[in-house]
Amino acid sequence: MTRFRDHLHVLAPLLVLLAACGSSTSVTRDNVAYMYGKGADQLRLEARIYHHAPERSTLYYKLPTRDLLYKSDGGGGPYKASLRITYEAFPEWGSKVLLDSASTLVQDKSDDPGLEKELVGSIDLRRNEHKSFVLRVTVRDLNRETQATTFIRVDRRETAIRQYFMPIDPRNGLPYFTDQFRPGTSVKVRCDAFANATLNVVRVPADAALPAPVFSNTTKKASSSPDSTFRVTVDADGTFLLSDLRTGTLRFQLDTLDDRGYSLFTLSDCYPYAASAQDMLKPLRYITSMQEYERITKQDDLRKAIEKFWMDCTGDREKAREAIRTYYGRVESANRHFTSSVEGWRTDRGLVLIIFGTPTSIHKAENGETWIYGEENNLMSSSFTFVKRADPYSDNDLVLERDPMLKGAWYRNVESWRNGRVYQN
Repeated sequence: MTRFRDHLHVLAPLLVLLAACGSSTSVTRDNVAYMYGKGADQLRLEARIYHHAPERSTLYYKLPTRDLLYKSDGGGGPYKASLRITYEAFPEWGSKVLLDSASTLVQDKSDDPGLEKELVGSIDLRRNEHKSFVLRVTVRDLNRETQATTFIRVDRRETAIRQYFMPIDPRNGLPYFTDQFRPGTSVKVRCDAFANATLNVVRVPADAALPAPVFSNTTKKASSSPDSTFRVTVDADGTFLLSDLRTGTLRFQLDTLDDRGYSLFTLSDCYPYAASAQDMLKPLRYITSMQEYERITKQDDLRKAIEKFWMDCTGDREKAREAIRTYYGRVESANRHFTSSVEGWRTDRGLVLIIFGTPTSIHKAENGETWIYGEENNLMSSSFTFVKRADPYSDNDLVLERDPMLKGAWYRNVESWRNGRVYQN
């Protein structure tokens, strides 16, 4: 299935200053499970940071209008959406000190509230002496009182230059909110701080390996080694164009002896959706035996074989549809949140999300995340700890601390999938 950005609307921000230092707000023990699941929030907020220069940074945000409530004053259109985007800056995870905050009031008008488009806007961050800090970004739909929140690690240290690069759509100059693209895509990359510079580029082939079960003592290795190199020259306007991308990772560096750089990833044709039969087949390996999986792959009609697998699991066509919708919905969610140099469903967090669903609690820390299923501090609950790995290609690479004690929980959940008992989280 192919999906396009039908309409894009650039919004001029109206800044409203909020409270400054001295707040007791904390970002350490907040439960952020809503970030990776449906939850009560129906807004899908995407955000990214771009450093134009060491002294100037901008927060870009995007919202699909189908998530917003458009109201009229009566008598038909125009219909109006009203929302507030807020950012809060903290010096680090766990800090209770609010360094800075600001918000922008966004209002959009439409004669057709059912028209799907995307609202794209920006807020310039005020100058901050901190080289690195945590940004909490929140959007609230003022017409229906729903909201969504995301977190960004802002890094302006000399040892990190990733956020000095931003992919943009060559057709309209608007930012992309991902560094992952489909094969054949053409992307323009903006990097004002490196205008007229020549960048060294290494290409790393795609990795097809799957993560081991949560109780295994095997850990998936980091990204593969490069297989080729080339160079690109940044134009005077601070951009360069990449045409007809092919599967794999591109790493852009000023110096081959310097680990600092920016990575752009080209993944499967249907990323982030599991649309084709091949895309639907691969994640099934998590809940099938090797023999069963190979038998399915050898069928002439792969899609029909996959449908039969789910029918055999559930015993009912409607239940099979629900199982397929839930299972592959989790695959898509994992792709959106956990993708690094591989699709999100292939990562440790993707593995756990697909099999166990959205955790009851998620706590983020400087070096990773802890997921809890059930009540905290309850011996009957399951806990998963993911630790950030030193990966030169991505800062979204978290590795599960595997535990033999999780073996029982793993097989119970796999068996639930195979018996058609779909968790509704």
